[in-house]
Amino acid sequence: MGAAIELDRLGLSDTVILEREDDLGGTWHVNRYPGLAVDIASMTYSYSFEPNPYWSRLFAPGAELKQYAEHVADKYRLRERMRFSTVVDAACWDEENSWWRVTTAAGEVYTGRYLVTATGFLSQPYTPPFAGIDDFTGRIVHTTDWPDDLDLTGRRVAIIGTGATSVQLVPEIAAVADELTVHQRTPIWVVPKPDFPIPRLMQRMFAAIPVTQRIGRAINTTILEALMVIGVLRFRQAKPLNRMAAVLGRVHLRLSVHDKQTRRALTPHYDFGCKRPTFSNKYFTAFNQRNVHLETSPIDHITSDAVVTVDGHARPIDTLVLATGFNIWDVNFPAFEVIGREGKNLGKWWRDARFQAYEGITMPMFPNMFSLNSPYSYSGLSYFTTIEAQMKHMARLLGEVRRRGARTFEVSEQANREFLDHVTDRLGDSVFYAGRCASAHSYYFNQHSEAALLRPTSTITTHREASRFPLGDYLYS
Repeated sequence: MGAAIELDRLGLSDTVILEREDDLGGTWHVNRYPGLAVDIASMTYSYSFEPNPYWSRLFAPGAELKQYAEHVADKYRLRERMRFSTVVDAACWDEENSWWRVTTAAGEVYTGRYLVTATGFLSQPYTPPFAGIDDFTGRIVHTTDWPDDLDLTGRRVAIIGTGATSVQLVPEIAAVADELTVHQRTPIWVVPKPDFPIPRLMQRMFAAIPVTQRIGRAINTTILEALMVIGVLRFRQAKPLNRMAAVLGRVHLRLSVHDKQTRRALTPHYDFGCKRPTFSNKYFTAFNQRNVHLETSPIDHITSDAVVTVDGHARPIDTLVLATGFNIWDVNFPAFEVIGREGKNLGKWWRDARFQAYEGITMPMFPNMFSLNSPYSYSGLSYFTTIEAQMKHMARLLGEVRRRGARTFEVSEQANREFLDHVTDRLGDSVFYAGRCASAHSYYFNQHSEAALLRPTSTITTHREASRFPLGDYLYS
């Protein structure tokens, strides 16, 4: 939607948005599990040019994010250009006509001068190939496909996975289930969540005096920058800050969980930031409940009514919840087949060579294409930092295309190579390479053991470079 808004500003309004799901909102439409909420303060997790003064809480529940997405789509007249329940199979560059040809699973063909892939980082759910899972006779639910009518009251539930989703979901299940077993492969860093309802008086103040909300956004962004840029990306130079964050997580755990053995099992043995940390005031305390069991022994197989661990232990269950995350590096980059000039396959190139994208948005051999969920594109902790920086990049580049009267643009091989060298060199100071991350099992790392997701610059630097990158880094024709 951010890309479409920017294209409209540039006078390129002849656009169509192809959407796999049956409605808009992305993750805030697909995910409906209990406890769903944003884990970045709402005033920061939104467009700076389209603030919402009426968030009910500092960390708004998922339904409000969905409503916000609908508001943006309606205000900027995007919904009328959306084609829902449209699964894209492939996109191929047509050299003769200098346009992209996009085909869908239904056999439809769309052509466009420009192609924008905005399929998100976490859009392809992953289910590990557990032995015997097809033999399970109870109910299996993936968190990305949560049934609205699912009632776990009195049920015997096992949940697999302890990432950010599980941190939100576990306390909700624990409150109603008869028994809950949490299968943990890797513990997660959890720090206190400074969440609270936003008073109506403050909401009215934000609406009447927008600068007050902008100040709040600036303060929150500064805090996030300290966590992400200094504590994670500048780990080598600022280890004390990273250590302080880890101490905060340990103290939070110590004050929350009564049992010493459980605390030990919930303590990460990797540095803070290797795996995305999260915020919660309820996750740890759930393990104090008698009906909640933490299982750290690896899963061996699944039977008709239980999950069996390698030590032979089996706890009977009737519902299996999969909080097993997403497959980023095998199928999400890109989310469908993309063929550029001379038949170059984007996914194959990334996997055979290295994951790379100039300024996190364009690739050589792929003319007139913006890839919004690309290697080295994610900047800051709020996704909107990345979105708005990429909108600026699009504006600057397409403005130059118009000034030159060009039909195509393509980043040069040299510019792409220099950017890749630059970001990988900068990431050498990050916790991913200078810290202890071997046991994190983090989705930040790809199959080449490279942390190729995050851009190692501050929000300010990212936005400045998006507005000032050398126009000569592109080839125009």
